[in-house]
Parts: sequence; C-alpha cells; structure tokens
Amino acid sequence: MPSSPRITGLLQAWGQGVDAALAALTPLVHMELRRLARGYMGRERKDHTLQPTALVNECYLRLIGGRQVEWQNRAHFFALSARLMRRILVDFARSSHYAKRGGDAQHVLLDEQLPAIEADRDLVALDDALSALAIIDERKSQVVELRFFGGLSHEETALALGISTKTVMRDWQVAKVWLLRELRGRQPIGRRGEHP
Repeated sequence: MPSSPRITGLLQAWGQGVDAALAALTPLVHMELRRLARGYMGRERKDHTLQPTALVNECYLRLIGGRQVEWQNRAHFFALSARLMRRILVDFARSSHYAKRGGDAQHVLLDEQLPAIEADRDLVALDDALSALAIIDERKSQVVELRFFGGLSHEETALALGISTKTVMRDWQVAKVWLLRELRGRQPIGRRGEHP
C-alpha cells in the first residue's frame, strides 16, 4: 500500500480540481477498494449478480461523478468509499425486493427465490437498524459503518472520525449490542430516544 501522505496529497489535489491527481490516485487505491468490495460481497449470498469488480466500478463512478469533496486523508477516502459501497448494495437489495414483488413482471418459482429474499432482507434490515442508530447516536453508527462495512481497523476508524481508538472500541461494542437487539426485534438498550 502506498504511503498515506502520498494518497492524502493526491486526494487533496483532486479535491481542488487537478485531474492529473485522479489519474495518479486511481491505481494507488484500486487494490484497497477491491479488498473493501470483496469484504462486502463476502457477506452477500453466493449467487449475487453483483461482483466485486462491478461494485468497485460503481463506487468509482459515484466518487468521480459526485460533488467535490474536501478530502482530509486516506482514511476519509476509504470511509466514504465504504459508505458508497454500502449504499450501492442496499439500493441493489431494495430494487431486488421491488422486482420480486412484480415490479419487473418477471415470474420465477417461489422456492428458487427464498434464499435471496432472506439475504436481501438481512441487508435491508441492517441498513434500517443502522439508520435508526444514526438518529440516536450518529457517531456509533459511523463506527459500525467504517468497521463492519468498510473493514477499517480501530485506528483507521479513529483517524477518520477524529476520535480516540478507545472511544472507537467502546462505541463498537455498544453499537453491536444495540444492533443485535434491534435486529431481533427487542427493545434497544435504554428507552427509545436515549443514547445506546
């Protein structure tokens, strides 16, 4: 992996509109983006039609097609990339649900679709729970997103969020418990509206 200062410098130059910086940056971050995508896709069902390469490509298109970002550093870039990949997969799962309900008028046997329905529901349910956590405690939601979806270490997550590693570890533990309870349909820790 190239040095973090080099990547940070290229990111900042790209953010300031230097097109050559993007050309130099792309090969440096490609392998890490592929690792992130493989991590995401490893949690998906085996017959998922989206492949890691397609996920990286879609993420890349959204990165370059979106608004100008004031890049802080390498961790910030990969945090945003992780968030985009999560968004892409959730959008894909939601559109898959739409198609399964007849939105694309394609008929398939129900028992062929059952495993796919459950996998998509799990991802959508996790996204919904993470969104609910963000309302209660946005930082804990960001920690989960970066650690679980982004594959960032405690240290990288701390750097991306500007907090201590110990805070990341505490938030990670509390958020995991809260999400498990939320996903199981139990009352979350504390009363609704309180911090987990």
